[in-house]
Amino acid sequence: MFVFYFDHIKVATMRKDVRILLVGEPKVGKTSLIMSLVSEEFPDEVPLRAEEITIPADVTPERVPTHIVDYSGTDTCTSLYDETHMACIAVLMSMPQASPKVLIPLLLNVLILLSCHRVPLILVGNKSDLVEHSSMETILPIMNQYSEIETCVECSAKNLKNISELFYYAQKAVLHPTGPLYSPEDKEMKPSCIKALTRIFKISDLDNDGILNDNELNFFQRTCFNIPLAPQALEDVKNVVRKNMSDGVKDNGLTLKGFLFLHTLFIQRGRHETTWTVLRRFGYDDDLELTQEYLFPLLKIPPDCTTELNHNAYLFLQSVFDKHDKDRDCALSPDELKDLFKVFPYMPWGPDVNNTVCTNEQGWITYQGYLSQWTLTTYLDVQRCLEYLGYLGYSIIQEQESQTAAVTITRNKRIDLQKKQTQRSVFLCNVLGARGSGKSGFLQAFLGRNLARQKRIREDHMSYYAMSTTYVYGQEKYLLLHEVLPDFEFLSEADLACDVVCLVYDISNPRSFEYCAKVYKKHLLDSKTPCVIIAAKSDLHEARQYYSLSPLDFCRKHKLHPPQMFTCNTDEAPSKDICTKLTTMAMYPHMTQADLKNSTFWLRASVGATVFAVLGFAVYKALLKHR
Repeated sequence: MFVFYFDHIKVATMRKDVRILLVGEPKVGKTSLIMSLVSEEFPDEVPLRAEEITIPADVTPERVPTHIVDYSGTDTCTSLYDETHMACIAVLMSMPQASPKVLIPLLLNVLILLSCHRVPLILVGNKSDLVEHSSMETILPIMNQYSEIETCVECSAKNLKNISELFYYAQKAVLHPTGPLYSPEDKEMKPSCIKALTRIFKISDLDNDGILNDNELNFFQRTCFNIPLAPQALEDVKNVVRKNMSDGVKDNGLTLKGFLFLHTLFIQRGRHETTWTVLRRFGYDDDLELTQEYLFPLLKIPPDCTTELNHNAYLFLQSVFDKHDKDRDCALSPDELKDLFKVFPYMPWGPDVNNTVCTNEQGWITYQGYLSQWTLTTYLDVQRCLEYLGYLGYSIIQEQESQTAAVTITRNKRIDLQKKQTQRSVFLCNVLGARGSGKSGFLQAFLGRNLARQKRIREDHMSYYAMSTTYVYGQEKYLLLHEVLPDFEFLSEADLACDVVCLVYDISNPRSFEYCAKVYKKHLLDSKTPCVIIAAKSDLHEARQYYSLSPLDFCRKHKLHPPQMFTCNTDEAPSKDICTKLTTMAMYPHMTQADLKNSTFWLRASVGATVFAVLGFAVYKALLKHR
């Protein structure tokens, strides 16, 4: 950032080339100017129009190829409108003695064309060798009147005055425009620029204490400019801020106000490239919007594969959680969650998220719930996950090319079935059942909520998903329960595409099981997807089901597990044993009912792993409190 000290730093740019269009009345010297630039001497003979020339990238200050176009009003092949459409910047040339009455009509005509394509303009007074006095006093009021004019220059093709400078300014105005950053009238940065730089500050504030300490400043400097700052250079920068504002430096670190002041200073001193390098490194385009390439990097997902976060991604998300969990209670309060998402343009998590993952007694998302929601987003909508990670600055903080480095694509499920093992960590269970059978209660019970807690949930805040962890053979896995709407006739392939199916019926409703039986016979009879039938509301009186077979006989006939008794009407958190079994069946779909029924090892192992996880989480919580 602190290019006061590093003029040789390579500046990041968005454009691959620059196209400069010279326009103006005949005989103002457009062609002479181009020929003087190329030959470095004033030409003896000047053609009516110069051919388009291209200056190679290696001889331009910004290392970008530059095309210079000499527009002639006599050219019948290309109209001025077409040329302005192709141009990156226009240079309007006039005679230095031109009066405002002559110049302004010509200027307005050009501005009308440029405004269609948002092309900036440089105002040039050529042939300055013909006048004794500067015309800048006449030109500056005109420049201040029209914001589209980036700058104004006096030059002379005959004396080679300011020719190279003119084209450098033109190139700079394209690659590092002032307009999006700064308002000359107000002498301050524009709101969109402040908003972007504030997000950059928050991402760079790794401990979220509101200041950038020396380590954070150096990391920021390396990230943007590939070179650290010497200790004395850091002090010099902070001293500049101290001299100009009282609250720009705090505890020997740079505050947000100080950070914004520095960038205002850069812009006012004509060092727009410094601010633009920072903005582009953090994903912004010329309109100060995050680019599609930054937010949505290409990630191809083969058929029958799923997406999961890898270890480094979880470590990053853990650090984000840690820096916003101010009170170290292993949960994010509404204010803490709002602070975390300040780097987003919108609030990504609605109230339904609190009923999708685990929360504490106050309804705040816990550390486990936080990671579960990220895991769910990655599994269901990986592009949305990449977008979210982009807002958090994942690729910048982790020094990766893009957010795709956070995602693991699992192998094809058919290979898992062939090898009878899986490396996946996330499994989907679709939950089906008649209306009122207890599906929602089953999902919420998985999150540790008994019936009394469930009754406090607003209906419009309910979720059709529930995500949490289970332990199978000592391995932590994520199970995603998805409640499928009970439209029997309209069940799609997507409603049935999962790792395990859960059919729920209400034992107290004599007509409830019939729906499960019909769904199984129509959609699951010949499926290789494991299936479990759950007898919900087992605390109520069991009614005889109005179906030709009892639920137990139906399961025996189709070689299914016996109906699993379940209730969420408990004093404590409901049991997760059924969810552990569902995860086990999802992991090992080839195992027969007898294999699972005769082996109790999975249950003992999962209980042991759960105890181990609880102890581990308690240690983690204790460590947080000591920080």
